[in-house]
Amino acid sequence: MSVVEVIERIAELRAGLIPAALKAPPVAPGSGATFFAALQSAGAAAPLTAASAIAPGPGGAGLLAAAQREVGVAEQPPGSNDAPRIAQYRQATAGSGVGPWCAYFTSWAAREAGMPLGESGQGFGSVDALNAWAQRAGRAVPNGPGVVPRPGDLIVWDEHIGVVESVLPDGSVQTIEGNSSDQVARRTHEGGSALGYVRMG
Repeated sequence: MSVVEVIERIAELRAGLIPAALKAPPVAPGSGATFFAALQSAGAAAPLTAASAIAPGPGGAGLLAAAQREVGVAEQPPGSNDAPRIAQYRQATAGSGVGPWCAYFTSWAAREAGMPLGESGQGFGSVDALNAWAQRAGRAVPNGPGVVPRPGDLIVWDEHIGVVESVLPDGSVQTIEGNSSDQVARRTHEGGSALGYVRMG
């Protein structure tokens, strides 16, 4: 079942819970933008657009797939910022060393997707440096009203970064993050919690 089909099914289920007087007009399956308009009018918590809410960009799909394969990789020992697999993430970043590794992880996933981060593909060990590059490269998307990330975008907080996996119907964002409780883990955050996003495709 595709992401579009899942979201359409969720809208159908929600529609059954809404009094008839408040229901949006019926939406034909596969109708794209019409579905999003109906979801918004049915009371979705965050605005959605067909372009930004469903499909990853071309580069984002590969980056997301790489991140998904790594869920569960953990530090050995816990709290060490290291493990054999985490050492491989660091190899995607020039001049890297053992330390906080969320930016190493996203640099590695981007390299695996064939779109290394940085002007010369050097990757980043610092969230601030990665975000500054994204701004210079025209890839930074500041968070704000109406901004909905795409799967495969990078999600940026103060001193932490992850990969957007999906946007849930209530507007919250499911992510995959390196160095989250000493491992690569799935997390869910309120849509407004991030500073912004890095558009990867």
